[in-house]
Amino acid sequence: MDSCKPIGALMECKMKLSKFDKAEKVDVTNFKSLVGSLQYLTCTRLDILYVTGLISRYMETQTITHLKATKGILLYIKGSIIFGLWFLTSNDYKLVGYSDNNWAGDKNDRKSTSEFVLFMGNTTFT
Repeated sequence: MDSCKPIGALMECKMKLSKFDKAEKVDVTNFKSLVGSLQYLTCTRLDILYVTGLISRYMETQTITHLKATKGILLYIKGSIIFGLWFLTSNDYKLVGYSDNNWAGDKNDRKSTSEFVLFMGNTTFT
């Protein structure tokens, strides 16, 4: 994938993955290795945390659709390699938090997804 064109978005806005997908199955070892590597990368790349968690739901029923979504994450990383978190010193210790919820958004079992980010001053800590 070194010569692939990078993309600017992690996933299509209305993309819905399903564990009941009838598409062609893919190599289990390759898919699990790829998702595991992405999970490791989420320690420093918080922008891929949600989609990596979403892809991780399909570790047992991986199809070509799931693999394409996973490769889309790699293309995004290639295009955003210069992004990162800046940890700046600050005397402002105000705690600020933001959250986003997707109530019953999973079409397989109606699970909800919640996301949040917390800042202490100018620094993200969770």
